Amino acid sequence: MGVIVVGVDGSEPAAQAALAGARLAVALGSELRVVCAYGNYEVERVQDDRDLVFTTVEPATEVAEQTIGRLRNVYPDLSVSAHAAGGKPADALLEVAESVDADLIVVGNKRVQGAARILGSVATEVARKAQCDLYIAYTHARR
Repeated sequence: MGVIVVGVDGSEPAAQAALAGARLAVALGSELRVVCAYGNYEVERVQDDRDLVFTTVEPATEVAEQTIGRLRNVYPDLSVSAHAAGGKPADALLEVAESVDADLIVVGNKRVQGAARILGSVATEVARKAQCDLYIAYTHARR
């Protein structure tokens, strides 16, 4: 298996999904791509007619890189890279997965309210649209 993509957002459930992705990547000899989504760009015009562009790409990259640091503590030989991708989390994961021709996407089963409560809204959306295999990691404390 070549490339595994996992999404993170700085939460503990996402960190658990990343650990599951790393475990799979090491076991399968795959490369892991850690993806964090960020919002859209905002442009603000200042007094001298210059446009300033604001985005959350830097914090998203930092979240992905911090996750990689944590993963390397457990899997020092892991082949891994950080990616920040614009858009909603599911769309960002799917975009990166397509761009790197991923073999597998790993998502957590973070519980939410309503109809998506079984898998979580990101997992549900990725499951509907993924063009590769999907692994749903159990990200809650075991009983």
